[in-house]
Amino acid sequence: MDRFQVIPAAYVVLRRGDEVLLLLRANTGYMDGYWAVPAGHVEQGESVLTAALREVREEVGVKIDPADLVPVTAMHRTGGNGLPIDERVDFFFTASRWEGEPRLMEPDKAAGLDWYSLDKLPDPVVPHEARVLAGLRSGGLPAVIAQGFE
Repeated sequence: MDRFQVIPAAYVVLRRGDEVLLLLRANTGYMDGYWAVPAGHVEQGESVLTAALREVREEVGVKIDPADLVPVTAMHRTGGNGLPIDERVDFFFTASRWEGEPRLMEPDKAAGLDWYSLDKLPDPVVPHEARVLAGLRSGGLPAVIAQGFE
């Protein structure tokens, strides 16, 4: 019998005071037209920390010292449809220090990039990311979130 598998992903919330950097997703086939934080799948043989640093560099062109990557929460989520593609474990980090000026590095995958106050986020934000951003705003996030399960 095949073992149950989940897809791991790393998310990096770049913070500038009470503002966060968001990308407007486009042409990806997933949540296009929604605002999102820099993120991506963990590749085989790669740690989630390495994936977080790589994704933020690839998507917004900044370099983060691993010591400046702060774990915030992990989210185990499901689409509830039984499809393996919808079984996820997401690791969320914040960073308030980095090298370089954030810029749109993948214009084929994102149509915009901007800073938003946690009190005035654009609409729509990818729903599971919106939940984490709301927790950052209120200052209350559990270490682990389960979403989509009964």
